Amino acid sequence: MTAEDNGYVADNTYVTYVYAVARDTGVLRKSMAGLVGVAGAPVRLVSGGDAGDITFVASSASALDFDEQALRRHLEDLEWLEAVARAHNAVIETLGAATTVLPLRLATVYLGDDRARDALESDRAEFARLLTRLEGHVEWGVKIYVEAPEEAPEPTAPSAASDTGLSPGRAYLRRRRDQRHLRDDAHLAARTAAERIEAAGRAYATDRARHRVQQGELAGSNGENVVNDAYLLAEDRADAFRAEVAQAADDLPGVRVEITGPWAPYSFTAPVDTAVDVEDVDVEDEDMDVEEGGRP
Repeated sequence: MTAEDNGYVADNTYVTYVYAVARDTGVLRKSMAGLVGVAGAPVRLVSGGDAGDITFVASSASALDFDEQALRRHLEDLEWLEAVARAHNAVIETLGAATTVLPLRLATVYLGDDRARDALESDRAEFARLLTRLEGHVEWGVKIYVEAPEEAPEPTAPSAASDTGLSPGRAYLRRRRDQRHLRDDAHLAARTAAERIEAAGRAYATDRARHRVQQGELAGSNGENVVNDAYLLAEDRADAFRAEVAQAADDLPGVRVEITGPWAPYSFTAPVDTAVDVEDVDVEDEDMDVEEGGRP
């Protein structure tokens, strides 16, 4: 299928925006029916040549939005970035619910279908290997939080005599010490929870990816995020893994575990990022600070 098949002209007015790699099957094509991507453009396939049944899932996008200078400007426009990220991930999640896909990084673009097709054919063997490895697998995210201990509010400066008979200064220092001990105990408990989850991962998961812990508003929850991992699981092993993870902090005060999924395997396509690293423009995921592996 070419750009012209969907009413787009394959010239320098448009670039080819690529969402994922997949195998060209009837299931994939059925799941694409009526699907639109970035800026409402219809999603299509870019394949052919030596790539066999391996195909890019793509759409056409305005070159005015995706040349290097435009993208650098857009990095300051959070509303635009959010819209692109949501459209990008909506395509991947829709197709991933029906078949195995290799998600590509946000704003992976080529100067036309021919350039995209050349990259696809060049890395066909690696794409085929990864699709085979990920078939029947999904990603689950696991976060561990250390919650602020209610028993130890932030100490205030010494002002008045303490009920314990200590001087105001000594009472203040004791409160600080107690708070520090509670925080240290919570971090030790979080380490215990992490060890239990890692054991469950060894028992059930195919792979694990570690992501940066999230801070501030990105953490999306109260407490300090101390673990932010992703696990690759065969679909028939996910329930057992989730059950063990859900219980990992049951007896650990001050620790909370959050598990999310299933997702397309965003975190397990690292070799693809190198193979298809955008020759024309590329925006790193960290510029977006969206969920691990690019999930919103």
